[in-house]
Amino acid sequence: MGLTPAPLNAWPLAWIALIPLWRLIQTPKSLRPAQGETKLRNSLLLTACWGLGYHGLALSWITALHPLMWLGIPWLGSVAIAAFAWAFITLWGIGIGVSWVLGMTVLTRWARLSPISQVLVGTALWCGIELLWSLGPLYWTSLSYTQSPDNLAILQLGKLSGHLTVTAAIVAVNGLLAMALSMPGQRKQWCIAALVGLLSCHLAGFVLYQRPLADRTDAAFTVGIIQGNIPTRQKLTAAGIQQAQSVYLEGYRQLSAQGVDAVLTPEGAIPNVWDLSRQRRYRFYRAVQQAEAVLWLGTFVRAPSRVQITQSLLALTPDEAMAGQYSKLKLVPLGEYMPLQSLLGDAIARLSPLETNMIPGQIDQQFQSGLGPAAVGICYESAYGWLFRHQVANGGEFIITASNNDPYPPRMMAQHHAQDVMRAVETDRWAVRGTNTGLSGLVDPHGRTRWLSVPNQRVQHISRLYRRRTQTPYVRWGDWLTPLLLGLSGGWIGYLRLTQRG
Repeated sequence: MGLTPAPLNAWPLAWIALIPLWRLIQTPKSLRPAQGETKLRNSLLLTACWGLGYHGLALSWITALHPLMWLGIPWLGSVAIAAFAWAFITLWGIGIGVSWVLGMTVLTRWARLSPISQVLVGTALWCGIELLWSLGPLYWTSLSYTQSPDNLAILQLGKLSGHLTVTAAIVAVNGLLAMALSMPGQRKQWCIAALVGLLSCHLAGFVLYQRPLADRTDAAFTVGIIQGNIPTRQKLTAAGIQQAQSVYLEGYRQLSAQGVDAVLTPEGAIPNVWDLSRQRRYRFYRAVQQAEAVLWLGTFVRAPSRVQITQSLLALTPDEAMAGQYSKLKLVPLGEYMPLQSLLGDAIARLSPLETNMIPGQIDQQFQSGLGPAAVGICYESAYGWLFRHQVANGGEFIITASNNDPYPPRMMAQHHAQDVMRAVETDRWAVRGTNTGLSGLVDPHGRTRWLSVPNQRVQHISRLYRRRTQTPYVRWGDWLTPLLLGLSGGWIGYLRLTQRG
């Protein structure tokens, strides 16, 4: 499973790689209680090993946090921080599989689930656990993202009920194949069921993929994307701030002169604190007043308290001081805020390059882009499908994502792009992504990558995209599939218990 995400994109392996976990929950009825407890402990240990292989390999790019000596952290401390970050987020992901095996083992024994019941309950439980994890502070390695960006047919199922629809298909097919291995006498029937399920899901997705986009010419506009490629360790210095201002200001003027409707800069493009009450003195403000193009500027904005700041994307327009502001909702632990600082004190604050904690934005934000309402994600918010769904349901006509991605390697950039592909498909929106070091790009509502930048190079590019007002079932009703599966599973388990008592 660790080979399935970008950049290796060995996505077919995901349809068999979950079989070992399914096999672990199949406990022989002849086991005595003591033997069952030993088997459960062994199963949880093996599940943790599986999770280490998947999440640990997929997230290995986190170790690129090292070196951090430019922050004044000693070499050994830098290594320790990078190792801790990788280990912690890997363990967090391992919790999904461990929770699933534990829950399924208990439910299988308690309700005496039949094989087909195990497939239903197991699929529902995995989706429920992933849904719970997606509400937390760390979420990236959903089973669904193993299919992005190459398996576009299956990704179309996200239009129905979000990315967990793809997760459900992967878990169910793996479950059917696991039953085929555990019951040799019925192997043919289970294999046929798995094949039918696999082909049916892909066929349904392919039908959705073939639907024409039917974009209107009057809804088209052009966006200039600036990929500044200024490493964070340089950008946070006085010289780096001047360099960033020069690169993005000159880039904006050049792209505006070429007639684009808007210019997109990445997350934190200008590492200054933007003071709304004094913005008229900023060179970017004056440049926009003299030009025709909207500027989507990634910067920090001082909160009303004037003590804390937000990671924000501003929409500056020639006819207004500021048309819109989006403040990042999902902040990065240790990088943008200090978790448990009230308990651990100021010592943990020294692990952050920031002099102050950031505060998150509000869930009900609506970004007025100057070219119509848009859905926005900053940095790793790309992994949170519900965040984009909420904004599109409130009128967002296209997607903007702004990210830094430094100091991470191209394999992380590829995974980040894969997340944005899923968001474009689920919401049926064009998505434009601007990054500092790559990969910047343009994705259409079917998930096709129309343009992708070269990583770790300074790039300016003009893309054409379209505003859309369609609403997929997922945008209308959210993730309705997971509650439905959980409800069916709960009802079936209750029925089994009643019949067994009778």
